[in-house]
Amino acid sequence: MSFTLEGRTALVTGAGRGIGRAIAKRLITAGANVMLSDMDEKLLLEAEAEFGQPGRVRHFTGDLTDPSTPEAVVEAVLGTFGSLHVIVNNAGYSWDSVIQKTTDEQFKAMLEIHLVTPFRILRAASAHIREAAKIESSNNERVMRKIVNITSIAGTDGNPGQAGYSSGKAGVIGLTKTLAKEWGRYNVNVNAVGFGLIETRLVQPLNGDNANMEMHGHQIRIGVQPSMLESVKKACPLGRLGTPEEAAGAVLFFCSPLSDYVTGETLICGGGFHF
Repeated sequence: MSFTLEGRTALVTGAGRGIGRAIAKRLITAGANVMLSDMDEKLLLEAEAEFGQPGRVRHFTGDLTDPSTPEAVVEAVLGTFGSLHVIVNNAGYSWDSVIQKTTDEQFKAMLEIHLVTPFRILRAASAHIREAAKIESSNNERVMRKIVNITSIAGTDGNPGQAGYSSGKAGVIGLTKTLAKEWGRYNVNVNAVGFGLIETRLVQPLNGDNANMEMHGHQIRIGVQPSMLESVKKACPLGRLGTPEEAAGAVLFFCSPLSDYVTGETLICGGGFHF
């Protein structure tokens, strides 16, 4: 069965690189208009150039953990395209420590980006979603809108050293299930995709040459011990890590008409691996 997303508008956060960029590309290829959101203007411009669809792809640069930014990005989508049908809450990063070494700031930062930010974006979009649904209902139309929140097997299974990250990713599942019940009346499918280890910079082999990621004045080490990566591959039924394109495929399902009668669910895209 084929489908098209032509005439539909999507917002993808964390779209500058990795999984977010792959998701945006899948949506654009399917015909959607897409607003790319990220903190890095250079990455967003590179993505726009790669996609080569200037009329259907725009970008918004800003820190989504700033309380004013989620509403601003939603307004930018509506001001640019006049509609909003798909929201993919993908933006995130990891800042890991065992609990005795985790500061309040560190723990709160993980909740802020992985749970509070999606909440604020969805709250900002709620007025448009409700009003659009009322108009469509009065015209005897059913237009299905799609929310896809990104979680992780760290949120479903837990993972040592990731108290903050796991808590944020577990919380977004609760948010997903609640909004599925609140927004069903507005013809909105609200689902989550939980990733295992996907080949991005956050899971690159950790070595002395790895660059840190700067976030809010902190230098955060990124990467995973090579021995852990090898153990994951051995424990994974598919025997390898996933690619961003494969991760994006799972998200595309929830953005498409194929999922019109699926809501409140969490799909694990992890090659069968669990922590």
